[in-house]
Amino acid sequence: MTSDGAGIDRRKFTLGAAILAMTTACNGGAQSRTPGRAVTWNNYRELYLAQDGRIVDTGNKGVSHSEGQSYGLIFALDAGDRQAFDRIARWTREKIARSDMALHAWRYDPSASDPVADHNNATDGDIVIAWALGLAGQRWNRPDYLARAAEIRAAIRKQCVQDRYGRQLLLPGVQGFVTDAGVTLNLSYYVWPALDAFARLDGQQVWGKVIEDGQTFAGLARFGARHLPVDWMAVSGPSQVAPAPDKPPRFGYDAIRVPLWAALAGKQVLAADVAAYWRSCISAGKAIPAWVDVNTGQEADYALSSGGAAVAGLLLGTQQPGLLADDYYAASLQLLARLRLNG
Repeated sequence: MTSDGAGIDRRKFTLGAAILAMTTACNGGAQSRTPGRAVTWNNYRELYLAQDGRIVDTGNKGVSHSEGQSYGLIFALDAGDRQAFDRIARWTREKIARSDMALHAWRYDPSASDPVADHNNATDGDIVIAWALGLAGQRWNRPDYLARAAEIRAAIRKQCVQDRYGRQLLLPGVQGFVTDAGVTLNLSYYVWPALDAFARLDGQQVWGKVIEDGQTFAGLARFGARHLPVDWMAVSGPSQVAPAPDKPPRFGYDAIRVPLWAALAGKQVLAADVAAYWRSCISAGKAIPAWVDVNTGQEADYALSSGGAAVAGLLLGTQQPGLLADDYYAASLQLLARLRLNG
């Protein structure tokens, strides 16, 4: 089970945005519940990075995830904060690295007697960890980071890529996503800028088909009248996709990262339908809703969070919220939407 499938209530971080009359990434008036904090790594570090190097999910009872650790690494690298990067990398390796393969347990609960009760991984977290370590190894001449990044990439390729239906499918985790009936995918786990970097490092023969097939599924995942991706989808054939039957059929809190990663990788074409939908909301003079049920067309009665609004601003080329959200996930989306990294 991954963090996004474990019952995290992402609605929490959107409630503060419900007061907005418009989705303010598109008109420059976005607000945060923490007044006066600009969207910077220093402010994010103050709110979400513990002294020991743990990124704290403030919207989920103070637990941590490989996702959050990966975000902390990429943000610290982007800001050139080597000391913070080293702390985050050390905690990640010491506390959630698996001993049987070069991946990471997806969840750490400091209040539990066994903080790492579930050793399954979350592939998106592992991807961004490997990406950040590889870039840091190059920038700061750290052979140990380069070696660890290569180990994680190899483990992802071996453990989290499934050959099925003539496709190479990127599984959300090692366990729990493959049955006789099909494979469950999460398109937001395809971190395109990282995967493109992996292909440059390891070769197209290693990652090329994973990327190609992922982009094919991104094109197929156009559900409902708005042709939107969903948080979780079921694959039952080479071109057979549908919303996952055991999850809400929503373009929501996971799928918000589909346009994020597409825009950061220069693959905006993969999110063209999302951009068209968001523009239609703006043209109609209404806030962009936090989620859409692709089956019924129902829209959330509250707006995107500041994090979601930042993603919309990135994709549409409009102004992003200027104040940092006081929720870990929303704030993370804000910093992700401002990444300047290359490679």
